[in-house]
Amino acid sequence: MPRFDHAFDWVRRHVADGPLPTAVLGVATAEGVVALDAFGSEGGRAASVDDHYPLFSITKPIVGLAALRLVEQGRLTFETPLTSAVPEFGAERDDVVRLRHLVSHTSGISEPPMETPLGLRPSLLALGRDFEAGTVSRYSTIAFEGVAALIEHASGEPWERVVTAVAERADAPGLTFDADVSPHAPVDAAAQGVDYARFAALRHPGSGALARAADLLAIGSALLRNDGALVAPVTYDAMLRPLTAGLPKLDPYVESRGQDWGFTWNLRHSAPGLLARDTFGHGGWAGTEFWITPSRGVCFVLLTNVGGGFRRLGVDSDELHNAVAAAA
Repeated sequence: MPRFDHAFDWVRRHVADGPLPTAVLGVATAEGVVALDAFGSEGGRAASVDDHYPLFSITKPIVGLAALRLVEQGRLTFETPLTSAVPEFGAERDDVVRLRHLVSHTSGISEPPMETPLGLRPSLLALGRDFEAGTVSRYSTIAFEGVAALIEHASGEPWERVVTAVAERADAPGLTFDADVSPHAPVDAAAQGVDYARFAALRHPGSGALARAADLLAIGSALLRNDGALVAPVTYDAMLRPLTAGLPKLDPYVESRGQDWGFTWNLRHSAPGLLARDTFGHGGWAGTEFWITPSRGVCFVLLTNVGGGFRRLGVDSDELHNAVAAAA
């Protein structure tokens, strides 16, 4: 792994010195994995590159790829209203929530706790409106219950099956919504106010997937090739069009973070800490990271298990971004 030594040293330091309890880092190009290693141990067991980790919100763009396949098949469009799949949605609203709003955090659906005791569909329906659809960007995970409903309605299949089929097309068979496969439950989850067992039982379409680093790297490699294996080239371009440009951006993804939302992807086009300007991807609540930089022909995955993420502990993952981009 000589080309990416600085990136792997970064992870090694943050496991040895904290706050990462364990971690797997992988780097890939369009040709496939070029570097992969695991660090740390829990309960006397060393982390392995073959371990599954909870992805949390990295789930979102994978679900988005499933929705985009249905767009390509003429079964959905960005403009499809949520009410086509959930007619009872929005009875008290005077606006229309569409697929493009759900995937870009502009739906205005009020957000429940991560492990909502109401359940996902009742939470989608019961919590009311935060703002008019399409007028503001505020991060939303419950909106992906709406995306899942649209996937099921359009495909006639369970949404989980449609999503795992995306991974299978990329030769990423380890993607699952079964939390029992992972030895790496997030540490400090309870201290961060999350009942992880109750959350995992939801199998949340916005944050409930688990995978190995190699699974995400396979998806990243397929997107770097842009050869139609996951989505057609025209769809690839469409999914990276900013859908939140010019909108007010509310905490935690405020304007100063230098990003917009595409079709589920975080587009870090103006992030002040990054060397590259075309990086897109997603992070997750436990510190997981999945990022693709087409101009450098590289993607990377960091899997770890810090409840609430490591930024709250003063760790800046832009350092890792830059170490990967510069080496590439």
